[in-house]
Amino acid sequence: MELNVIGAKPVSVSDAVFGKDFREDLVHQVVVAYRNAGRAGTKRQKSRSEVSGTTKKSKRQKGGGARHGALTAPIFTGGGVTFAARPRSFAQKVNRKMFRGAIASILSELARQDRLVIVESIGVEQPRTSLMVARLAELNAAGRVVVVTENGTEALYLAARNIPYLQIVDVAALDPVSLVGADKVVMTVESLKRAEEWLA
Repeated sequence: MELNVIGAKPVSVSDAVFGKDFREDLVHQVVVAYRNAGRAGTKRQKSRSEVSGTTKKSKRQKGGGARHGALTAPIFTGGGVTFAARPRSFAQKVNRKMFRGAIASILSELARQDRLVIVESIGVEQPRTSLMVARLAELNAAGRVVVVTENGTEALYLAARNIPYLQIVDVAALDPVSLVGADKVVMTVESLKRAEEWLA
């Protein structure tokens, strides 16, 4: 298949990468796993045996109302937590074939919905936000925009860092969450070919 390139002739790409059917179940699983991998999982609470306090019986067994032992029990203020949280990992198993398949499925759907914009180069050579905004306007890239490059220059990153709705991503660091959440994805021809090699 061929994809249109703004200001240049169309580029030929593989149907296996940019012509896949959209696998919503696979994309959902990979997105959830990717976001869960970013969770710290460091929550920790103290159980009954760990709180600071005496374990002496608080009152006599009979004649004082309800029977009870130590005040470190969960029913008392300052006591331990019944099922205390412990540090844990939220990571889910996603193999490389699944991850690449999800990325290819997302890129294919972006191309079908005309949300994938291909350019020869980004064309921002100076670290000026106004140049970046003007370039996005030329490309009709509105809303949340992800720019995918192969070798992003320092000027490009500096020009984009003050734009809250713009994200610059290297093709080697493509992630499903950024792609799914983008209204427009701008890719250079070089990064397009690199992604095709990676996902083929």
